[in-house]
Amino acid sequence: MMNDEQQQRSDYIYEQHVTHLTLQDKRPATIDGYGRALRRITYHLDKYPDTLTH
Repeated sequence: MMNDEQQQRSDYIYEQHVTHLTLQDKRPATIDGYGRALRRITYHLDKYPDTLTH
């Protein structure tokens, strides 16, 4: 379970993600699908998406 700081960071990353997709004029269903994928990646890798490298 996430502590308050982790939850705030996760919420901030998600809000930034939604903002960027909205500015790109993505449809709500697309934004929702991308959001679910983002949460799955974060959960599976146990890392924040902004810390991932290739």
